[in-house]
Amino acid sequence: MSEAVYSPGPRSNTVKNGAGDVLVVPDEWILLLPGDAALTRRTKAAGAHWLVKEKKGRRTISRGVWAPQITIDRIRTELAAERSTESFAKRQQAAARRRDKIQAEYVEDFHGAVVTYLGFHQNHGALAQQMAREVTTHATPVGSGTVARTKRISVEQRAEAAVIAWMRHQTTGYDSMVIQRVKGKRREVRRMLARRSKELLSRYRTGEAILETCPLQLALRESP
Repeated sequence: MSEAVYSPGPRSNTVKNGAGDVLVVPDEWILLLPGDAALTRRTKAAGAHWLVKEKKGRRTISRGVWAPQITIDRIRTELAAERSTESFAKRQQAAARRRDKIQAEYVEDFHGAVVTYLGFHQNHGALAQQMAREVTTHATPVGSGTVARTKRISVEQRAEAAVIAWMRHQTTGYDSMVIQRVKGKRREVRRMLARRSKELLSRYRTGEAILETCPLQLALRESP
């Protein structure tokens, strides 16, 4: 059975259901804000609650969970007691080590995928490695929200998208462009810039001599 989801209401103590009806939150309830996954998960499992989310463009943002204050306070106290134990601290340390290992392996795999996508001629091999490091450093941090962190597409597709995104910001005038606020215009501009970026990359794949004034070389020269 799917969970009912509400949107923020016109006042701080209200929500709206899917039909647009405004509901008043019970007096004994409080809003548990996002941030503590365990507390949120246990509160939802404990019984009556209202999950609140809000659409922001293409994104859906969690605004928290309304639930009885007595329930939230009880679970918060239980969690505090659990988290104060030595066994919990050891589990957290072990989990952190696992996450670090997984992240390090992913960074390595992603870097390799970027180098493969670039496919530069051996004449530009050093440049490919430098560019791959730049793209990987920008795209792979946990929580960065970049295309490299999505699991909806393969790592090869992520590498290509990350390269094109990096080039859009580093080798074109995209960031300073004044783009008409017309539906689809920004996407159209991005597609046009992507074509230019791919044309530029193709020159490095053939091994032809590239002028030092090439925007890609200038961007990499200016990087720390």
